Amino acid sequence: MPISFDSEKKIFKLDTSDSSYVMEVYEENYLVHLYYGAKIPDYNLASFKYKGDYASFSPMNINVEDDNFTPDISPLEFPAEGTGDLRESAVAIKNADGNNSTDFRYVSHRIYEGKPGITGMPALWVKDDSEATTLEILMSDDYTGVKAVLIYTVFENYSAMTRSVKIINESDKAVEIERLFSCCVDFQCCDYDMITLYGRWFKERSLNRFPISRARQGVQSKRGQSSHHHNPFGAIVDRDTNEDYGNAYGFNFVYSSNFMFNADVDTHGGTRVLMGLNPEAFGWHLEAGETFEAPEVVMVYSGKGLGEMSRTFHKLYSNHLIRGKWADIKRPLLINNWEATGMDFTGDKLVSFAERAKELGIDMLVMDDGWFGHRDDDTSSLGDWDVNEEKLGGPLKDFVAKINALGLKFGIWYEPEMISRDSNLYREHPDWCIHVPGREKSVGRHQYIIDFGRKEVRDYIYSKMYTVLSECNIDYVKWDFNRCMTEPGSAGLPPERQKEAAHRAILGAYEIMDRLTKDFPHILLENCSGGGGRFDPGMLYYSPQIWTSDCTDPIERLSIQFGTSICYPASTMGAHVSASKRAGFKTKGDIALWGTFGYELDPNKFTQEDAELVKEQVKEYHKYYDIIHKGDLYRLITPDTNDYRCAWMFVTENKNEALLTSVTIKINRDRSYYLKLKGLDPEKYYVDDESGEVYSGALLMNAGLNLSDYPSYDGDSFKIYFRAL
Repeated sequence: MPISFDSEKKIFKLDTSDSSYVMEVYEENYLVHLYYGAKIPDYNLASFKYKGDYASFSPMNINVEDDNFTPDISPLEFPAEGTGDLRESAVAIKNADGNNSTDFRYVSHRIYEGKPGITGMPALWVKDDSEATTLEILMSDDYTGVKAVLIYTVFENYSAMTRSVKIINESDKAVEIERLFSCCVDFQCCDYDMITLYGRWFKERSLNRFPISRARQGVQSKRGQSSHHHNPFGAIVDRDTNEDYGNAYGFNFVYSSNFMFNADVDTHGGTRVLMGLNPEAFGWHLEAGETFEAPEVVMVYSGKGLGEMSRTFHKLYSNHLIRGKWADIKRPLLINNWEATGMDFTGDKLVSFAERAKELGIDMLVMDDGWFGHRDDDTSSLGDWDVNEEKLGGPLKDFVAKINALGLKFGIWYEPEMISRDSNLYREHPDWCIHVPGREKSVGRHQYIIDFGRKEVRDYIYSKMYTVLSECNIDYVKWDFNRCMTEPGSAGLPPERQKEAAHRAILGAYEIMDRLTKDFPHILLENCSGGGGRFDPGMLYYSPQIWTSDCTDPIERLSIQFGTSICYPASTMGAHVSASKRAGFKTKGDIALWGTFGYELDPNKFTQEDAELVKEQVKEYHKYYDIIHKGDLYRLITPDTNDYRCAWMFVTENKNEALLTSVTIKINRDRSYYLKLKGLDPEKYYVDDESGEVYSGALLMNAGLNLSDYPSYDGDSFKIYFRAL
């Protein structure tokens, strides 16, 4: 069994393919963390028994026989507020007496095959119960009568597990959840680096690595979205860990709103890692008999560096997060009109786009913002969702039929969670936006966030969407979210529940996405939030791909795509060729191929040379689709370590095919540069599909390719496709 419990020693051991996680029920039923790291096959766990630690002036439990025990420096699995552990806590619940002192102790547990879902929220899933094993540990705060269920699911075929928490109010009085992290891990030392993904609009998910010191460090969002600024991902790694070597512990929050990821190093050198809901932007009023379920955290361990950690995330998400028709089949190659026209288009203009796109081998036309209400700029009409038939030259159904008659699929843009100040809906229901009654409303992009925490709001918006989607032959929806949340409050909630507004809003968005994917299972849903502002596993549960960034400059895209690949697979990264002038069509295509691939420009402006290049890129998209979308990624030269060149490659699982891509950022005058490949079989021989040259896998990985033989001026790129003989 991947999860075992030694009833005599009271030790839990959770095993994945390459890692072990160990806990103990200590004296007085404290649940203590003992080990997380490389897999340990032993079942003689006596050496794991917690010995306790003593610290002067730290509080002690007088009922514990061990004089060396204090909660203040012990590695507690679910540390609570105000009852002996004075470090950062994982949970704080204000009881009916008005204080938030909390103390959860072990009561019982159960182990079973399979994995539970989380009510109303995204979570990893299994097709068959044999694919995962779950441990549920019941904890109790006997003073208040509140219970907690700690949920651990082990994915046996991956070095991965998930963590989540349920709080159950079994008392006869209401309580307030003030703080609740889904995951806490206490490491025994602090000799680590932290890796996070920082950024801003147009420059999301850049790699940030820094040494952990004896302080509290981490990232967060309280913007009502996972955000452009910090992604809900973090890793704790050894100081010498690189792409191919060293321990790496990755954490990813399956959630799309306010989060926090912290490492808190105490004065004794222990490192406590916490991930979950941001306590600065969350609270929950829990009545007697009610249950609150927290989102889950995905944990991945790698003993072979960051590359192996990333590949584990990629495989896990491809097989156990992304769902539906489009999870496993080839997705359509699309062209979006946004960068070509903005909102200044007509039906005839888009038909001309479609005619040209069909000649080039493109599969789908996507009509972006501007097709509804009187929306000719970003100041109006969000929330109304009535087709502008004058702009399209007639009903949307007839326009879509014209596109379909050309042999193309059709997609459309929505921003369902927003409402414009200049809209009929806002004039009729000004209280339907997220706001604090009586306080001035901040405006972003001339719009407010609609209150999806209210059922009547969700039902109204979805009914408007349903009418359009059910009447027209629509194959794709781009779901956008273009501002941060301010004044987080709701006219539909009583005062004691106002801190629930942000969490209720994202639950409402999840509900609408769930309804949409169930009512229209054929539709390919792509998420977007001003580009990559909600690129998180919560959104990937509903949409198999996300627009990676509004920045389509190919050179800027290198760091964005490298950072995103730390935990998100290539199949999820929306990437298009645009009219950016920093590199030529070939390089733009080579970089966009690392993703879903498509176009974001006016095809009627193509030169004959451009058109021929597009036709060649379309062929490459189909030729290399499975290698990129299903193969293993190896980051060879990353933009955070090299100013001159980037390189990456994909290798099929059987190691019979590989695709290498290299981009010159700026010319390097060094005499020669040897690029060592990765992931190949050293015993196999590979042929370069274009030149016919044959190399052993050992040569390509140990000696490398001399790049002086390939294009190397600013903005140049090349690809090499290798086949095993």
